[in-house]
Amino acid sequence: MEATNLADLYSLPVMNWIDVRNRLDQGVSQAPGSGGPDRHTCWLATINPDGSPHVTGIGALWVDGAFWFETGTTTRKARNLAADARCTLSLATQEFDLAVEGTAHLITDPAVVSAMAARWAAEGWPARVDDTGRAITAEFSAPSAGPPPWFVYRLTPHTATAVGTVEPGGATRWRF
Repeated sequence: MEATNLADLYSLPVMNWIDVRNRLDQGVSQAPGSGGPDRHTCWLATINPDGSPHVTGIGALWVDGAFWFETGTTTRKARNLAADARCTLSLATQEFDLAVEGTAHLITDPAVVSAMAARWAAEGWPARVDDTGRAITAEFSAPSAGPPPWFVYRLTPHTATAVGTVEPGGATRWRF
């Protein structure tokens, strides 16, 4: 991993990826009052067919060193990812603002889909595996997810950039 200090101009230290990862491992709940500034909203940017960006709020989980999210096949983000899997996910915690660039992979392995459904359910969204075993369903989801079934994606990070929001501050980019 290569770390670049983006705040050297201000004599701020390089941020430690292990600290960022450890904070992400604690979870990024969307419950009001749970994160910074009031709750955590993840923003996913994908590439439209004309090359312009498409950005939408999503509920994502950090699991095993990657962000995981779900969406229906008819959504703009799913159609964009089918054409070009490159994307960026960003969020704000109380400790730092983070943008992760990488590639989103559609995951249909029944064991993994089941494990992720259980994780979302543990976070308060009653997700469960659908009849195919390759996607999830629930009584409700965010309107931006489209109708069920919802397919699971894993964002494999290539680059991450964080800006510290608490002392000592800092700004660092990591290439994995």
